Amino acid sequence: MGVEKLNKFYDKLQLEYGEKSLSSIYNGGCQNCPDICFVFMNPTGKNIASLPNWKGRKSPWIGTKNIWKLFYNIDLISKDLFDKIQSMKSSDWNEEFADKVYDEVTNNKFYITNLGKCTQIDARPLPDKVLKQYLELLYKEIDMVKPKKIVVFGNQVSSIFLNRKICVNSVRKQKFNIEIFNNNYPVYCVFYPIGNGMRNIDLAIEDLKYIINKK
Repeated sequence: MGVEKLNKFYDKLQLEYGEKSLSSIYNGGCQNCPDICFVFMNPTGKNIASLPNWKGRKSPWIGTKNIWKLFYNIDLISKDLFDKIQSMKSSDWNEEFADKVYDEVTNNKFYITNLGKCTQIDARPLPDKVLKQYLELLYKEIDMVKPKKIVVFGNQVSSIFLNRKICVNSVRKQKFNIEIFNNNYPVYCVFYPIGNGMRNIDLAIEDLKYIINKK
C-alpha cells in the first residue's frame, strides 16, 4: 500500500474542516517517481467523486473541464481524451471513465494532488490555518511518490508549502528547493489557473512548458 494509507487521516480531517455530506478527494496519477507533481489548493463539490453515491477513485478534478484544458495545452493528455472530456457533462462521468483519464495521467508520468483534501461545497477560500493542518501529510505523500519536480499553484499554497511569503508574479520560472525527509526537490510556483485564476491560464501554460522542458 502506498499513499492510500494516508486516506484515513484525510477522511478524519474532512469531518473537521470539510462539508460533512461530501467525501475527501485524495490524489491520482503516477506514484513512482513522476516527472511532475502538481499541487493544487483543495477540492469542491464540483468534483463528482466527492458525492456519496460515487464508488470509484477519489482523485482531483473528476467531472470538471477547465483544468484538463491546461493539461492538454502542455501536452500531458491526448487530443482524443481532451475532446471527450470537453464533450461531456459532469453527470456523464462514471467510475470507468475516471479510471481511463487517470490511466493516461499515470502513463504520462505526472501526479495530481491538493494541499488540502477537505472538500467544500463551493470555492470559498480556506484560511491558512486549515491548509497547514494538511502540510505534514502532504510531505509524507511526496516522500512516498518522490517526484522529479513539484509545481505548486497560487500564492497561498506556494507560501504554505515553502514556508515563505510567495507572490507568484514575482517568482515566475524561478526554482526553489525544499528538503522533505532528507530528500531535495525542485519546486516551481505557478499562477492558479482555475476559477478567478482563469485570467492567468495563458501565463500558467507558458511557465509550465518552461518547467517541463527545464533540465
